[in-house]
Amino acid sequence: MSTSMSRRSALGLGAAAAVAGVGVSAPAQAAAAGPASIKRVYEKEKAKVGGLWHTHIAAVDATGALKPIVEDDADHVTFGYSVQKLAVATAVMDKIDRGQLTLGTKLDLQGDIILGGSGIYFLHGVYGDEITVANFLTAMLLVSDNTAVRMCGRLVPALEVNEILAAKGFVHTRVIPVANPNRFFLGTTTPREMHDLLWRLATKTLLKPESCEFLLRLTRGLSGYHDGVRRVMSSLERERVASKYGADFNDLGESRHEVGIMFSPEGVPLLTYAMFAEGLGDPENYGATHPAVQAHAKIGRVMLDNLPAAPTSVKARTALPRTPQKPFRPVSGG
Repeated sequence: MSTSMSRRSALGLGAAAAVAGVGVSAPAQAAAAGPASIKRVYEKEKAKVGGLWHTHIAAVDATGALKPIVEDDADHVTFGYSVQKLAVATAVMDKIDRGQLTLGTKLDLQGDIILGGSGIYFLHGVYGDEITVANFLTAMLLVSDNTAVRMCGRLVPALEVNEILAAKGFVHTRVIPVANPNRFFLGTTTPREMHDLLWRLATKTLLKPESCEFLLRLTRGLSGYHDGVRRVMSSLERERVASKYGADFNDLGESRHEVGIMFSPEGVPLLTYAMFAEGLGDPENYGATHPAVQAHAKIGRVMLDNLPAAPTSVKARTALPRTPQKPFRPVSGG
């Protein structure tokens, strides 16, 4: 019945009338509804999926300052799995910023360091290529290549990675050294520290601006991970989301993590999310049908639909530099 009014519409009108009765403006009501909608969907999906969730979601206010929307056990120290590749990339880029490496520095891709799982290098079958730092950082962040982590370790040993992260103020974000100083397990972080890393990356204060631009370009790339937060989005919308996914398992059960930044169409950072979920079921399902990944997709859609407007004050424009993305265009060769 096209002329009937839905229950949601009726409730919405009733709420608007109640707000009008106490003198609250419609824009103020809309601004308040955005965070509430995000938190409501997050809580609903978390309850449906189960497991142990540790989350930090925040969005800018009218002044450009970040305000938390969800702080759910946000200081819990947890294994970040492939989300930690952002921290490893940060350490490599820090060394580039200090002039000790360049994105053009080359390493040979040795057959005896190849790791399977996610990525592309293990698919080659033939090794010995000379590849640049830019090449393996792209593989590590775009398609979460595991061998690329070992390539990073050859240039920035485990202890140096941790020293760089500590110098940047991170207390719990660490890799775990092993006997070989150039190798490590990906280690631990917290939702709050990952939020901090993301926000400093978005505002070009984590590293030199050009280094931040490089990492943002990789994490916003349309050839990357789309099963979670970016799943129910158009290509133009996906380009506005920088994302890194991590999945593994431990004694608690399965872990499915996703962190990222959402931008306005003009490239202004508006929201960060760091969602870590462990103790989950559905083992060995690393695809889009895993319940936690389906939850990420629903939360991602509601986050994008409820982004705040980009702040317009001079102070906010200075604090929130733009990171525009070139729209995707298919190419058929030639």
